[in-house]
Amino acid sequence: MIKNLAVVLLALSIAACSSTPTQDAAPVEESAGAATKGAPGTTTTGTSTTPIAGTSTGAGAAGNTAVLKDPANILSTRIVLFDYDQFVVKDQYRPLVEAHAKYLQANRGARVTLQGHTDERGTREYNIALGQKRSDAVKRMLVLLGAQEVQIETVSFGKEKPKAMGSDESAWSQNRRVEIVYASD
Repeated sequence: MIKNLAVVLLALSIAACSSTPTQDAAPVEESAGAATKGAPGTTTTGTSTTPIAGTSTGAGAAGNTAVLKDPANILSTRIVLFDYDQFVVKDQYRPLVEAHAKYLQANRGARVTLQGHTDERGTREYNIALGQKRSDAVKRMLVLLGAQEVQIETVSFGKEKPKAMGSDESAWSQNRRVEIVYASD
């Protein structure tokens, strides 16, 4: 009796772990002239399709990496700065993070490492934890905006790799950052 019960419970456990495919939502009807999302990396307006800056419609593993180095493109900016003892992404960096999220969404082969940093104040352990919280905050934002978690790695250097040397607010403000580093760099 106990053996049979164990077998039944095991079978139910296995059945409960199986997944059922879900149906995608039905496409939304678009009105003439409204901008809608077409193929990855494009925007459709009426009958024309226009590439979004910083994306690739090609089939390469990492897509168009030239836009990442183009100084005229927002994707060449790779630093998100933080306030003292904070790990909330400021509103002024939202367009930057959105642009990188769009790039990652359009280039599923692209990989990025988010490197969290702090200023020199505080203990080593505290700063490692704060740097990690900062890189995790940028990752959450990227994922919410369309990037895949598997594309993003986070790491914290704490106060170990300052960008600016010095013990004043000018240096500290440059060191409280997350650097966005693409694998293609």
